[in-house]
Parts: sequence; C-alpha cells; structure tokens
Amino acid sequence: MIDSNRRDRTGRHVTLRPVDDHNWRAVADVVPRDDQRAWVYPMAARYLLLSERGGVWTSLAVYAGDAVVGHVMWGVDDDGSRWIGGVVVDATEQGHGVGEAAVATLATWLAAQPGCRAVRLSYHPDNAAAATLWTRLGFLPTGATEDDEVVAELPVDHGVDG
Repeated sequence: MIDSNRRDRTGRHVTLRPVDDHNWRAVADVVPRDDQRAWVYPMAARYLLLSERGGVWTSLAVYAGDAVVGHVMWGVDDDGSRWIGGVVVDATEQGHGVGEAAVATLATWLAAQPGCRAVRLSYHPDNAAAATLWTRLGFLPTGATEDDEVVAELPVDHGVDG
C-alpha cells in the first residue's frame, strides 16, 4: 500500500493499493464522467490491460476508505523519470478531492524512489480542469509534448503540497 496520510474533502483516507485478485473487477469498472471521455478511456479496464500487456505501466487501485474509487498507473522512463498516467476517478466519486489526493500520494512516493530525476505526467491541452489540478500540485509544463499532450513535470526536490 502507498499511503501519504491524505484525505479527501469528506474525510476519507485515500490510499493506493496493488491491483489484485480481490479488487481488479472494481478497478476495471471505474468510469469517468461522460464529458471526460475525450481525455480518458471510458473504463479503467483499458488501463489495466495496458499495465498487464504493455510492460511499461503498473496499475494501482485508488481507495477512499475501504472502497475502490479510481485507478492510477505509473512507469519509469529511460532517463529515470517517473510517469503518472491513467488517472481515473469514478464519476460517482468526483468532486471530493480523491484524484488530487491520489496523484499527490503517488507523486510523493515516486519522487522518493532511488534514481528518480523527476515525476512527469501529460494531459490534453483542452483539459483545463487537469491543467489547473496539476499546476496546483506543483507540476509545470516543460514545453514538450507526448502524443499531442502537454508534458508537465514535478522536480523531485519540489515535493507535493496538495
């Protein structure tokens, strides 16, 4: 379990846990709001398959209290930087700060890993809500793009305040 002792705005303890035989179905069933489907896959099951078959990503279940409420994944780039991807909070759970707590928790954990130079993520330039959230957490655009998305970076010496 990855735990930085963060809570969502309703007071639930947000943790990240490995996807396993007990929770994978709940993670697979996580769906974003309809208006977010231009930027994320319509079900977290796609991200689970990328982790299982792609060899790059590691999926994690996002828990609020004892309930699976989302998905996030991470990977390591050739230069030692860590990447965060596949951030999906179930539509019914949005608006409570779960996504912010999950990304802050993962970014803090990744930044502490040996050899980590930076923590990066990318987002679609039209996704203003994501840009605002990532900036609030200390991620800054690098000027680079990845698959037509803005790359943002959190230097490891910065930490996450979120």
